[in-house]
Amino acid sequence: MQPLVVELGDRGYPIHIGPDLISRPDLYAPHLAGRQVLVVTDEAVADLYLAPLRQALRDREAASLVLPGGEAGKTLDAVSRIVDVLVERRFNRSAAVVALGGGVVGDVAGFAAAIYHRGIRCIQVPTTLLAQVDSSVGGKTGVNHPKGKNLIGAFHQPVCVIADTRALATLGGRELRAGLAEVIKYGVLWDGAFFRWLEDHLDGLLVHDEGLLGHAVRRSCEIKAEVVSRDEREEGVRARLNLGHTFGHAIEAGMEFGHWLHGEAVAAGICMAADLAARMEWISGGEAERVRALVRRAGLPDRGPAGLAPDTFLRLMARDKKVVDGGIRLVLPRAIGDTVLTSDFDPCALAETLETCRADIEPPFFARARP
Repeated sequence: MQPLVVELGDRGYPIHIGPDLISRPDLYAPHLAGRQVLVVTDEAVADLYLAPLRQALRDREAASLVLPGGEAGKTLDAVSRIVDVLVERRFNRSAAVVALGGGVVGDVAGFAAAIYHRGIRCIQVPTTLLAQVDSSVGGKTGVNHPKGKNLIGAFHQPVCVIADTRALATLGGRELRAGLAEVIKYGVLWDGAFFRWLEDHLDGLLVHDEGLLGHAVRRSCEIKAEVVSRDEREEGVRARLNLGHTFGHAIEAGMEFGHWLHGEAVAAGICMAADLAARMEWISGGEAERVRALVRRAGLPDRGPAGLAPDTFLRLMARDKKVVDGGIRLVLPRAIGDTVLTSDFDPCALAETLETCRADIEPPFFARARP
């Protein structure tokens, strides 16, 4: 298939989507300025894909670093480990970092590339659904702080994204469902027809249908590429991509990162945003229920954790990066396929949402066994 392109002038880059791409040297070579390459991955992904990627880079001076997996490893210490290897091996400004893995690997490796020698090249090779449809595209890199999600980071666009859809076959069910949360997000915030397509094809996506997953990845990336091309640094329309994230980041921080996967927290956040919009009569109760129903069918939470009290939840939301002068701003739907970033919401309605949308639920939530 023809690659998508994120149009950013001379910093634009392709997104290659399809099966069996990780091992193709021709996809990497045009984007490597020098011989030095550091592949950053995690323990689980290394066992599956590090060898074929190194084979694709066999003509380069390639090194690799394997990090522990999971959200708990998204720290400055992980970035420091990457920089240490770059320094020890005397990598120069023509070097490149290749991020092989899920969203955590992509974020920490991309951030290390952003700060080493004030910026070197980064190729994103996402291996999870969530990373393929969201975090690998758009140049957001960074790490968590104990008091908040993604509070330390930089914009640093990759020079290429290689999304090998065959890698999705090795995803566990929980990781697949977490990625579907970000896919559902695109339907709610941007494309009502895509949302309807997800309603019609969700069962196939849940059993790893390769053709359906390929379409979901491509349509999600089309939307994100269009938005990033229009607003690279999130000064306008790109903020709408954070639908569900202000609620979701509060859940992740409140649950001490890692207990809920990022996509699970975002799924609950999308439903909470729909609930708030319905309380203010911005959307109909029927549309809010469609959102909740699709999220639940995907085996994802449609509410936050009961143990996160509303006052604590609100305090955590106030640490979100979209807060301006102490005021919380939320991405809320006005219809399925149409959203707005606003601080003009009813605080009483928000309090009701935070109180009502709580439940004593735990991972794996509403998961169904894979046939």
